[in-house]
Amino acid sequence: MAKAPIVIQPPQRDDNETLQEWVYRALRQAIMTGHFVPGHSVTIRGVAEMLNVSLMPVREALRRLVAERALELLSNRRVTVPKMTPSKLEELASARIALESLAAVRALPAINDELLQTLRALDEEVDHALHDGDVTTYLQKNQAFHLTLYRAGDSQVLIPLIESLWLQFGPFMRMVLGRIGVSYVLDRHAEALKAIERKDPLALRLAIEGDIRDGMGSLSQEELLANARDN
Repeated sequence: MAKAPIVIQPPQRDDNETLQEWVYRALRQAIMTGHFVPGHSVTIRGVAEMLNVSLMPVREALRRLVAERALELLSNRRVTVPKMTPSKLEELASARIALESLAAVRALPAINDELLQTLRALDEEVDHALHDGDVTTYLQKNQAFHLTLYRAGDSQVLIPLIESLWLQFGPFMRMVLGRIGVSYVLDRHAEALKAIERKDPLALRLAIEGDIRDGMGSLSQEELLANARDN
């Protein structure tokens, strides 16, 4: 079955951001939100044309993403998202739970009323996307909710590690949701918001853990096997 072409919606380039950093950020964001899917390879020239840039910044960005294990370099000078396996999915889930629950609890003291309102607004957008069956928006807003929460803790160690895990997980999640839809997805953000309101670290930890387990645990063995067959 033919795969749909990859379409990247690059972010706005910051005034003091180099072209190389912008290309890296654009590709990283596209991978985390599943615009690159397992088994679909791209060339350096193809990515450069998507972003309307020269080959040099793309080559460097792809090199960094391969080093981060977000992409895999093929023998024909193409790159692709690595395929998912049951053992890798289980390990990613455990790592996400450990790191993200810790990041949420560390961020809790820094969450003021303004940030709480931002989180509520993002959760509303998540709910709208689920209601509309909009996979792309759901993935973008779900990621924004989680990272907005975690970044409140101003961690210089946890956030890069968490983003690295999302880089490895996002493409597979996008592929599965594109196949089965978002109707099965349970939004556990309401529990997290209540825990934040009460300043309850244990409840927040459990809400984040439940959210990750619901999302990743529902990706069944059958979907992994279907992934392997399709690719």
